[in-house]
Amino acid sequence: MSASASQTWGLIAGWGGLPRDLARAARRRGHRVVAVAFRGLTYERLGDEVDAICWLRLGELEALIAGLRQAGAGDAVMAGMVPKTMLFEHPEILRPDARAVALIGGLGERGDDAILKAIAETLEAEGIRVRGQGELVPELLAPEGTLTETQPSAEQLADVRYAWPIAKAIGSLDVGQTLVVRDRAVLAVEAIEGTDAAIRRGGALGRAGACVVKLAKPTQDPRFDLPAVGPQTVAAMAEVKAGVLAVEAGRTLLLERARLLQEADAHGICVLGWKGDAAAPSGSGLLP
Repeated sequence: MSASASQTWGLIAGWGGLPRDLARAARRRGHRVVAVAFRGLTYERLGDEVDAICWLRLGELEALIAGLRQAGAGDAVMAGMVPKTMLFEHPEILRPDARAVALIGGLGERGDDAILKAIAETLEAEGIRVRGQGELVPELLAPEGTLTETQPSAEQLADVRYAWPIAKAIGSLDVGQTLVVRDRAVLAVEAIEGTDAAIRRGGALGRAGACVVKLAKPTQDPRFDLPAVGPQTVAAMAEVKAGVLAVEAGRTLLLERARLLQEADAHGICVLGWKGDAAAPSGSGLLP
């Protein structure tokens, strides 16, 4: 179902720049955006980017539902991370209420996907539909093709082909979404440290020109945790002289797209949107 121009969207905003970018893009499309944000986690100036904002502690599920209802949001989108490393270092940001404790306590599995799915089901039982990020702002999804003026070498394309099924297999285990490879050897697999740290770790082990592959999990729920890359991804790659960023076309969000591609070209980094078939990504005709 497509969103109407007059729709009010609830934005459940975690850490990072994605909530800000989604809010900006949604408002450009004529939507009213109301955010539920979390103290100590969400971008502090998100209120400048939305029509209304409610600040809570992470885990206050009843207050989250009440905030969305009060703002008139019948649809909501989840955006931004809740990094486990941040929870380990700053446990005080987590304040689960009785409803959140009961929800998590009733789960057989407590991985990210299981918790997010349970929260989404709770919201929908309360009449708040949880929608995919791509439904709200489809223009942020990566198109297919070579998106930069910088083109990949044959060796780099071979590395992308090699890495793609491995990254899918790692994703199916819910380990991470990113793989760093060079000369058909895996240099780093993303785990709890996140994409940028994995890029730096892998780049420290390989020569210049490594390829970074980031893609959705095979069982990815489009309502949350879509892969996202932005200028900071390119900055991490530039630090270690990586050469290619390959993302899954139609299933990866490009944050600050114009700046991302400009900075990638400035550092000689090729950005590819690929679907993982046998054919190589071709041409830069999909440039905006």
